[in-house]
Amino acid sequence: MGACWRWCWSSLLALVILSNLVPQMNAWWLLSQMQISAVGGSSPALCDLIPGLGRRQRRLCQLHPDVMKAISDGIRRGVAECQRQFSNYRWNCTTVEGSGFGRIMLKLGSREAAFVYAISTASVVHSIAQSCSSGQIVDCSCDRRRVGRGRDTEGEFSWGGCSDNLPYAISFSRKFVDARDRRSRDGRALMNLHNNRAGRKAVKRNLRTQCKCHGVSGSCATRTCWKALPHFTAVGSDLNKRYQEALKVTVNPDGEGLIPADHRRFDFLYGPKAAMFQRKRVSRADLVYFEPSPDYCEADMRTGSLGTAGRQCNRTSNGQDSCDIMCCGRGYDTTRVQRYFKCNCKFIWCCRVECLTCTEIVDIHTCKAKAVVSNRTGSVYPSRNILRH
Repeated sequence: MGACWRWCWSSLLALVILSNLVPQMNAWWLLSQMQISAVGGSSPALCDLIPGLGRRQRRLCQLHPDVMKAISDGIRRGVAECQRQFSNYRWNCTTVEGSGFGRIMLKLGSREAAFVYAISTASVVHSIAQSCSSGQIVDCSCDRRRVGRGRDTEGEFSWGGCSDNLPYAISFSRKFVDARDRRSRDGRALMNLHNNRAGRKAVKRNLRTQCKCHGVSGSCATRTCWKALPHFTAVGSDLNKRYQEALKVTVNPDGEGLIPADHRRFDFLYGPKAAMFQRKRVSRADLVYFEPSPDYCEADMRTGSLGTAGRQCNRTSNGQDSCDIMCCGRGYDTTRVQRYFKCNCKFIWCCRVECLTCTEIVDIHTCKAKAVVSNRTGSVYPSRNILRH
């Protein structure tokens, strides 16, 4: 018990430090830095000490430590998927050590901020729903609301099995994740709430219907079906597409909701019809942002950019990972390395696989740092203190 408390308090001290370093952070993201023993279970009072949580969030934390564990797991899953989706981009969702996503989604209302809020909320919903159906949360289990008969392209079926409890997950995430921004309701809060909702919708949009056949000798005379969560990579890909098509918005002059930033193109429309047209153009499934993104070429702690110096690039690619795009015109260094890999594998009866170890020489290309011109001599030399991803 003493060891647990020592660990808990050390975790909380780290969180207090992080909250001072990144004061505007949505506090619930800090749950990803804690283990379940530090969030609830035997020590629900510790919820009061997590910096930045609102009163309602603290209360939910105290009452539902099992859900807090799901949220903590979900945030980490969201970070991992964000980094996977953007691994070949200048902005690769690299986190500032110990501070979740860092400042990129805090100070700037950019496309990247929109994606981070959406995938964070989506990962929380996904994790809670999964924990419900696997029996890890006391207050929820399977979604039993689907009953009776259903129909799909293969014919009729009966609802049964254990559908993942998405309704509970969505409801809880609204109460917990949206709590802080619902109190504010300024422009940035409206943006955050919109992208949170888009993240929840992405999970719902990708739900799958899974079925089990019943019948003699494996025939499919009857089927029992249920709703299953998608693989989270599918949700990440869905939101990445929305990121590419994100809509720049501004706050409606009446203070209610968001409208496209280019709404002035429709000034020839007047009255209620104009307002209806403008509002309809911002879909609830869209990701929305206020400000243009930095180019992420150079390290800039004010925007959270870590730059691309030292990042690996693809010399033959025409995509975002190409050396031309990734290195922002600074050029790249090439290192020749020897790589070892398994080859000429064959199955040996019974029951093992034997392989040879082969080698090959490969070229690794990494982006150069920005060159700096000396004021005294005019000579050019590589910049120091390069931040490497």
